[in-house]
Amino acid sequence: MNSSESKSLVVIGGGGHASVLVDILRSQQREILAIVSPENISQRRIFSGITHLKNDDDILRFSPDSVNLVNGVGMLPKSGLKRKLNEYFLSLGYTFETVISDSAQVSSFAEIEQGAQVFSGAIIQAGVVIDAHTIINSGVIIEHDCHIGEYNHIAPKATLCGQVTTHSNVYVGANATVIQNITLEQGSIVGAGAIVTKNISSEQICYPSRSVLK
Repeated sequence: MNSSESKSLVVIGGGGHASVLVDILRSQQREILAIVSPENISQRRIFSGITHLKNDDDILRFSPDSVNLVNGVGMLPKSGLKRKLNEYFLSLGYTFETVISDSAQVSSFAEIEQGAQVFSGAIIQAGVVIDAHTIINSGVIIEHDCHIGEYNHIAPKATLCGQVTTHSNVYVGANATVIQNITLEQGSIVGAGAIVTKNISSEQICYPSRSVLK
């Protein structure tokens, strides 16, 4: 699933998503040459001792043959920043690292494509395909034979039951549940805590039931 473990890494982004990735990579004894972020990252102890570069083009000082990139920019609904950054650096010959936490349970019969990120406590069952540059966040459950499209973000504790298909740029919010055999088309959004029992068309939003305070 990750055939380039010998390469050093450069991480794009200095926020919370990047800090979780760096925590995973440090626990795996990976060499991180730099964090690239215009923001002040000194308050995040996880970045201690790593060179801080402020401009995206500073990455160009590293040869594509010598490093892989890790995109630590979080992916919110309708945000195209992650894809834009990836496409720019891919066009220059760089490769994005596949990051899988050691505490994730990934079936040996699942397929994780290049640049995907699988966080701690995730469960990915047999027959699952995770396409490129998708985020499987902490505690997510992806059941058997699901196919998750590229540039998806499956947020913490979401559950996708068997044979769910998602197209590109889909966002599934925290603690949402998608029942078996459902299709989420391109750009669709599932709100946090929603229960999805019908297919969702392209660009549609599925809202959860609202809390009523008395």
